[in-house]
Formats: sequence, C-alpha cells, structure tokens
Amino acid sequence: MTDAQRADAVYEQLLARAGERWVQPRKERVGRILTLLDDPQRTYRVVHITGTNGKTSTARMIESLLRAHGLRTGLFTSPHLERFTERIMIDGAPIADAAIAEAWDEILPFVGIVDAELEASGDEPLTFFELLTVLAFVAASDAPVDVLVLEVGMGGSWDSTNNADGDVAVLAPIDLDHADRLGDTIEKIAEVKAGIIKDGAAVVSAQQKPEVEAVLRRVAAEHDARISFAGADFGLVDQRLAVGGQLLTIRGLAGQYVDEYLPLYGAHQGQNAALAVAAVESLIGDAAQPVAGDILAEGLQNASSPGRLQLLGVAPTVVVDAAHNPHGAAALAQALGDSFDFDEWGLVLGVLADKDAAGIVDALLPAVTEVFATAPDSARANDADAIADLVEERGRRATVHPTLAEAVDAARQWAAGADRRAVVIAGSVVLAGEAIALAEAEDWKAGWRE
Repeated sequence: MTDAQRADAVYEQLLARAGERWVQPRKERVGRILTLLDDPQRTYRVVHITGTNGKTSTARMIESLLRAHGLRTGLFTSPHLERFTERIMIDGAPIADAAIAEAWDEILPFVGIVDAELEASGDEPLTFFELLTVLAFVAASDAPVDVLVLEVGMGGSWDSTNNADGDVAVLAPIDLDHADRLGDTIEKIAEVKAGIIKDGAAVVSAQQKPEVEAVLRRVAAEHDARISFAGADFGLVDQRLAVGGQLLTIRGLAGQYVDEYLPLYGAHQGQNAALAVAAVESLIGDAAQPVAGDILAEGLQNASSPGRLQLLGVAPTVVVDAAHNPHGAAALAQALGDSFDFDEWGLVLGVLADKDAAGIVDALLPAVTEVFATAPDSARANDADAIADLVEERGRRATVHPTLAEAVDAARQWAAGADRRAVVIAGSVVLAGEAIALAEAEDWKAGWRE
C-alpha cells in the first residue's frame, strides 16, 4: 500500500464516524485519549484562534509570520478544500501522507479503549472531528513543531481543540452563528468563544460589538490574562491597492509597520493581518515585542488563503470565495467593489442547506448583476432551484444549473460577452474546493474558449 493509500484509508476510517456537524459539548473525551497518549498538545507552544469569520485567513498569516522567524510550525484549520491533509500543515505544507498514517497508527490502540469507556457510560464514540484534532496534536508533536497555530472547530470552551492551552488566544470578529449550538444571543456566543482564554495568556481581539467586548474583558480578567483590542490597542492604519494585493500600514502592539505588501485582496484581509501581527508580537516576548522588518515582510508576502478571494481564471477574471454566512458574504461584497475594477459581476452561488442562504443572498445581490444558481456536491447541499427562488423573491433573475461546471460555463460565457465583466463563485467551502479543482483541470487561466 502506498503512503497516499494509507492516508486515504485513515480518512475513510474517520468518515465512518459521526460527522463533522455532529457536535457535543464534551472536550473531556478528547482529553482522555490525549492523557493516554501522554498529552502531545503540551509539547509545543500554541496560538489558539476562534471567532465567526476570518479565523482561517488569520491563522494562516500567523503561521507564515512565525515560520519567517525560523520557527518550525504546525497549523490546524478546517474544513479542507480538496484533500483532508490540508487541515494539518507542517512548515507551510500539507502534512505528508506517511506522517498522517503513522500518527493514526500511534493513536489507534487508544481509540478502542476510549470508545469502549464511552459505550460503557452510554455515550457516543469519538467523532470525526474529535479524532482529527487528536491526529493534529500527535502529528505536530511527532514533527516536532515549535508552535502550533490552532483554529477551533466550533465555539471554544467545549471544542476538542480546547484541550490545548493557548499561550496566545486570538478572537476574530464574533457574530451570530451556530445559534442552535452556541447560544441564541451574541453574548452567549461570546461566552463560549471566550473559553479559549487561559490563565495568564495574552489575548488579542478584533474590534467587537460592545456587548461582545464586555464579555471578553470580563473573562480575560477572571483568568489574569492581558487583553488587547484592534482599534484601541493596535490596528490597521492604512491600506492601498497594489498589484496582486495591497499595501498595509499597521500599528502593532509594539511597533509601526509601514507599506507592507500582502498578496491578498479585501479590506477584511488587512484587518486580519493587523490581528495576526498583534498575535505574533504577543507570542515572541514576555511582553509584546516588535517584529523585525525583514521577518514581517517575508511572513506577509508568503501568506496565502486558498478559497478566499482567490484568482482562478483570466479572460474573463474568475475569483472564488468560501463566504458561507452573511458576515462573510458582506465582506466579499465590499471587497468586490474595493479591490477590483469591474462594472459587472456574475455570481455562481451554491449554499449548504444548514446555512443562512437568504442572508447570504441579501448580502451579495447588491454587488452582482447576474446570478447562476447551482449546488455544491454534497448531501447537505441546498437545492439550486431553492437558491434561485430566493434571488427571484428579491426581484432579481437567476438561472439554474445542476452542476458547478455548467454554472461556471454559463457565467464565463456571459462575462466573455462584454468588457469589464468578471465572475465570482461563492456560498460554500465545499463549492470553493470544487471550483479550485475544476479551474485547474480546465485551465481557466488560459482564458475562455467556446
């Protein structure tokens, strides 16, 4: 069996368990298997990230900045776009197939022990995400890494990842999301997310709504953790468009960084970069320390965020964004106007059924001219006709396409029919992954061909 086959076999065994959407507030179950494994999550420093939007982009920037310091890094994010090994990165690259297979072999004997204990107590076996988190902790320890940048799966306090103690807790913007699991008010959601703040940690937060900020300040005080907020303590001073991205001036916690190049589009990515810089400043010293200019330049210039305003095609331009909730869709809508110079956008839209499709449509419609409704390749997909109905209920027209390939063909043909038109694909991480694979297979960067 090849290493790739071994890794694929691990993924199949994970998929046989309760799915990623099956969540219980039970981090102790993961804690039990980690104890049996001698707590690999305590063998490196941790930057722990939560929030509603911007977590993955911020995590990737932090990892790139730490790697530029010469540190060996791990990165755990979710979900993946094309292959599950993307979720566990070692030194900026997806974990090797052999490494993931070896980590699985290491934990497998203990999986049976914990599953049996859970069954005896009338509880459910370890889930897909719980075991994936254990894999990430073990793989990072085996590498070994100096720092693991760790994105929560959902919430914070009871998330599987919260078995690690973050030296730095990072809070991206918090909004209403997963209300059925995290709470029906923004204060309740903030309380759950603030659960990643540990005793004596450094805490950096994006600008938050006043009621969220109040919760975060209280929880930080309870843990004797120093907390800093964008706007008041650090932040983005200026951003200007540049070829392939933007130039940023950032006021950090410990330094000022002028005209630094970030190869990503969108005003929100500038805000994410400021948050990432503050997180790194907080990690590299007992008190915040400035990041050396050459290190900062290298870290930001090498930052990437696949599936976030990613350019997939030219002639016509095609970009993809994984915006899968109204907050992310609103950021995308603003970025289309701020970061690109097109008169009309065609939107290829596909949304999963458990997402707020109406809110996504409301956020995106003002920014686009044509809508091409489709469905992600997932059992959880919202029907393309249902997406088109939402558009038409708002007085706009949408065409329906059973597959992404058909929707993109129609959208690219529409865009190629006039100057200053472009296409954006959005609404789902699953759809974004499909689009990236399709763009590569069909070579959209070669331009539109009938």
